[in-house]
Amino acid sequence: MSADSTSKQFTPSRPWFLFSAGFLVRVLYIIFAHTYRIRLLQDHFQFAWEMGRVARALVTGYGYADPFVGHTGPTAWVPPLYPLLIAAVFKLAGIYTAQSAWILLTINSIFSAATSIFIYEIASRCYSRKVAVWSAWIWALYPAFLQYAVHWIWEMSLTTFLFTWTLVLALRMRGISGSQKDASRQTTARWLLFGLLWGLIALSNSTLLLFLPICGIWILLGARPLSSGFKNATVSALLFLAILAPWTIRNWRAFHTFVPMRDNLGAEIEAGSGPGSNGFPFVATLPLVERDPQTMLYKSLGEIRYVQLQGSLGKAYIAAHPAHYALITLKRFYFFWVSVPHPVEGSALAEFFRELNYCFLSITGILGLALSLKKRAPAAGLFAWAFLLLPLTYYFLSVNARFRHPLEPLIAILTVYLFQSTSPRRPKYREGS
Repeated sequence: MSADSTSKQFTPSRPWFLFSAGFLVRVLYIIFAHTYRIRLLQDHFQFAWEMGRVARALVTGYGYADPFVGHTGPTAWVPPLYPLLIAAVFKLAGIYTAQSAWILLTINSIFSAATSIFIYEIASRCYSRKVAVWSAWIWALYPAFLQYAVHWIWEMSLTTFLFTWTLVLALRMRGISGSQKDASRQTTARWLLFGLLWGLIALSNSTLLLFLPICGIWILLGARPLSSGFKNATVSALLFLAILAPWTIRNWRAFHTFVPMRDNLGAEIEAGSGPGSNGFPFVATLPLVERDPQTMLYKSLGEIRYVQLQGSLGKAYIAAHPAHYALITLKRFYFFWVSVPHPVEGSALAEFFRELNYCFLSITGILGLALSLKKRAPAAGLFAWAFLLLPLTYYFLSVNARFRHPLEPLIAILTVYLFQSTSPRRPKYREGS
């Protein structure tokens, strides 16, 4: 067997070792940094923010409701998958307790560490074993990639885990670095898994759904015969819709209107692009404080009417100030890739290095993607679509550093590939020379 083919082999035992190392590092950080001790400000609002509020309402008998202050009725402000997980932990270990925080951060760490297994396989199939090992180790140990698992009780680690899994599944179904004679790589079972994973992603972070059609078409183009692929893709789509159906039906019953995923778009438009907006995510006018005018308006109108009102105000402001909206959209594009500056807190030097680290990874990831496209690396086009589509919604609404996290497994792989490709090659000598 040639050295090149050996480098393409996928050995699952080493990735599991990487998972164990990554998980141990994350749990030790949670313990010694005491990140499970959540601040008590605003009645524990920083404990999972809106999702924590909804989870508390679920456990205390108010249903899927009350995302901000007090009892305000049913909500579809956030998708249900992660709030339901929080609610299950609250039921087990108490509402807003340190034990619940520790369990949730540990679960995040499982998702985050397990992502290294998928990173290994993606890099092994598309590049080489050397790139795979380095990428997985960097994901397992690099602080910038583990921060959201150990500091944030939110859906980022879960969403990233699910999204990276879909990329692995897509590579398997297209036979990338697999057996070219494998006629069964696009089985009905794999298509059903594809629909299941995207259904869970939709219930975790529906913004990623922009990538779903591209990913499905890319897989379908490798189907042999194509008619069989269409049949399986149709079954997969039906499963995807079936997973979303209970949530959509619940929303219809709660609001008497069609809300397929979440209903907060209008409020996000007003908060991110209305009067006073400057491209930063720190000027939101959401109903977060008791007796605040926004809170009183939200309570009096109900969520659907409040969001509709805010959306109309935001759109009117954008229509009246198109140049301003264009400018802050460009700023959000810049912030997504170069880093969103933090509010004034901590040292300026620490903030400089934080932004430098964030920006450096964006640059190396994009350069690695460009090199992959130039050298026609397997699935480079699919990765390019992910870079184009996953951030698209955030450019026009709001941006935070954590929004880049689902792309960071690819950024890690492409960064390693970039530097591995620039390493000097040993010269070849002829015999007798």
